[in-house]
Amino acid sequence: MTEFNDQPAPTGMLRVLTLDGGGAKGFYTLGVLKEIEAMDKNPLHKRFDLVFGTSTGAIIASLIALGHSVDSILSLYRTHVPTVMSKGTASARTRALRKLSAEVFADATFEQVKTGIGIVSVKWQIERPMIFKASVAQAHGRTGTFVPGFGVSIADAVEASCSAYPFFKRKIVRTFMGEDIELIDGGYCANNPTLYAIADAIHALRYEHKKIRIVNIGVGTYPDPKPSWVMRLAKKFCVSVRLLPKILEINTQSMDQLRHILFKDISTIRISDTFVQPDMATDLFEHDLKKLDMLFQRGRESFASREKDLREYLT
Repeated sequence: MTEFNDQPAPTGMLRVLTLDGGGAKGFYTLGVLKEIEAMDKNPLHKRFDLVFGTSTGAIIASLIALGHSVDSILSLYRTHVPTVMSKGTASARTRALRKLSAEVFADATFEQVKTGIGIVSVKWQIERPMIFKASVAQAHGRTGTFVPGFGVSIADAVEASCSAYPFFKRKIVRTFMGEDIELIDGGYCANNPTLYAIADAIHALRYEHKKIRIVNIGVGTYPDPKPSWVMRLAKKFCVSVRLLPKILEINTQSMDQLRHILFKDISTIRISDTFVQPDMATDLFEHDLKKLDMLFQRGRESFASREKDLREYLT
């Protein structure tokens, strides 16, 4: 898809879906989305006009935009995510992530998406966000040189958004202009990408605040798991290992607080519950499929308390 609809949706509303980063905890996101899709009786790309994602949210957002059902995404997650997260080194995780991206997205390009999209990553060297989009209508400038996804494949863009350095190696992508750009996980600038989606909705697509409806889905908050001896050793000697989960969570909460302060007149439903039970202890690198399926079930349950509002938003 190279052009976003110039006209508003038939109801006059712009419906936006934003998906947080969170590694393996994306199973929770899929639980919520499964119920939304079932309630609406439509593929999600037909209901949402704009889908933004960071890290694991970027994987899910890209697959939604390409027309995949939640069931098919869940099947891919069950196959690939435990494999990636069970690797013990950054090099091994990076190789597994690259294999996941290649197998899941193949040679898909941003011209093929069926709805508006935004995939968030960060330029390592100049410390600025790089957001992959499909439509020139979402550009905030330099429209004369706009190319969907900067000419980068969806597989490479998603891998970049998921490259949580130092747990993964940094990702180098080559743009249509022949530039080699080194990227890291979008969670370092917007683990919750809602503000970037709002910027597109208001300033690029020029929707009035009252005509925007946002559904923002997180990955849930859980007790920390008991670390293995390897992780205890890593935390003792590597500050970044201790800090990364905190950085991502602080970023997520800060972005949501800013959204609430700056754009409280834009209707937004955020779904990301907190679980305190010891058996829910988990983290970004969870690879026990039974635990991951539990997160999926929790996501489905989190949907229930917002079902009425979601139904009004989306139907």
